[in-house]
Parts: sequence; structure tokens; C-alpha cells
Amino acid sequence: MIVLSGTIGAGKTSLTQLLAQHLNKPAFYESVEDNEILPLFYKDPKKYGFLLQIYFLNKRLDSIKAASRDDEAVLDRSIFEDSLLFKLNADLGRATQTESDIYNSLLQNMMEELPDTQEKKNPDLLIHINISFDTMLSRIKKRGRSFEQVDTDPSLYNYYKELDERYVDWYKNYDKSPKMSINGDEFDFVEDPSAQKKVLSMVDQKIAELNL
Repeated sequence: MIVLSGTIGAGKTSLTQLLAQHLNKPAFYESVEDNEILPLFYKDPKKYGFLLQIYFLNKRLDSIKAASRDDEAVLDRSIFEDSLLFKLNADLGRATQTESDIYNSLLQNMMEELPDTQEKKNPDLLIHINISFDTMLSRIKKRGRSFEQVDTDPSLYNYYKELDERYVDWYKNYDKSPKMSINGDEFDFVEDPSAQKKVLSMVDQKIAELNL
């Protein structure tokens, strides 16, 4: 099981598609386009923040259980990032600390309830896509989701900036599985076919090193 991590606009969906095709394995995607709660959250994060996290938790647990049936499934978001995202919302006043604590407790309890071995719960490899803050803003603007735009809501700039900074420590401290980092600015696999080949080769090498 391979999972992707990274900030908004890092290219997780694109790399998930590439890896799933390359490995000929199923892909599992974060529910965004059909997520009715997400636009509401951007309009009123205090009201809908906790509900959004529970929605994602439910969807991600479904994906983990489904992916665990296949040796090389690819997931476009790690469940272990969710606490980082919700803690940020609490620190910025977009959710309460009580809600954050309850969510973390619920996440821990639900992960313990997953069947079989610990290996089924954790990925075999986490791939973190590291992009610059400017690249993040550029891709958010390019993909055009109205509720994500800084031009529409200037307060999102500080949210995105803080999110970008916190991911550095999150990846450094991540210890649930083997991990690797890809520089998404240096290897623009979203747009550049030659970069796609290089990234896939890097992942193949890491998989070989881990004897997966």
C-alpha cells in the first residue's frame, strides 16, 4: 500500500494516477469534487470544520480497508495528515481545541478497531510531495475551485502559508512507515512527461530497496 502526502496543490492526485497506471494497481482518491461539505467549510469553517473532518475520516477508513485487500494499492492522501490539518484549524480559531482533541481520540480509537495486523493499517511506503509556497498558490489558482481562491477570501493566504510551514515538521516526524520525499518543483510530473519518468523511476528504486 502506497500513500501520498503533501499540501494543497502538491500533485497528489496526478501522482496517484501515474503510480496506479505504472503499477497496474487500483487507486483511491480523496473525495473532493463530490464533497458537499467542503464548500460549506470554506464559507464557515467554525460551523463545518468538525463535520468535514468526520466526513474525511469516514471516507479514508473505507479506502484503507478496501486498499488493504491489494498489495500495491495507491491512496492519494494519508490519514495521518488529518490531525495536522485539524490542529491548524483549531490554532487559527477555525475550530475549537475541544473538537480537535475529540477528533484525535476518535481517530486513534477507530484505527485500533481496524482488523488484522498493524501492517494493514499503515502504508508500506509514504511518498511526500514537497512544493514551494509559490507553486502551491499558483496551482490553487490554476485549478480554479472558487472556494479555495485567495482572491475571493484573503484570509486563506495565511492559512495556506501556515499549512505549508507545518508540513515540514510533519514529514520530519512521520514514523508510521518507510517514507520518501519528491521535490515537486524540481520534478514537475504534473506538466512534464520527462519528469514523470524520473519520478516513477525514483519510486521503483525505493520499492526495490524496501523489497516490497
